[in-house]
Amino acid sequence: MPFVRIDAQGTDSARLDALGRAVHDALVETIGIPPDDRFQVLVGHDGARSTLRYDDYFGIRRDDGLVFVAITMRSGRTPEQKKALYRRIAERAQEYAGTEPRNVFVTVTENESADWSLGNGVAQYLTSDGAAGPASPPLTDA
Repeated sequence: MPFVRIDAQGTDSARLDALGRAVHDALVETIGIPPDDRFQVLVGHDGARSTLRYDDYFGIRRDDGLVFVAITMRSGRTPEQKKALYRRIAERAQEYAGTEPRNVFVTVTENESADWSLGNGVAQYLTSDGAAGPASPPLTDA
């Protein structure tokens, strides 16, 4: 159950949709997120009322095609899985939205089962006693 926020400079709804699909497809392909497990906030910045700031940190020359991708998900993925995810997001963003891989900035924040309510004010990943239990889907589903 990842929660994804994508912020893109100078973009329209079609590009935002393409970026959302790129990230979701990469999550499905690299860490086994179910295809119907999509929760995203897609935000375009016009440079006047809202904007993104960036520099050339690590020698990466970014430009106004920059995309910030913030993914929050339950912990448990290996560094290798995360590296594959980052690579696939950049590949899919280029394929689907024409975004240069150098402009794809990804961050992952991990948390625990108790940190999620999927609706109705219920912590669905927890048992009634507050501990993670058998009702929690396996990590590959979140």
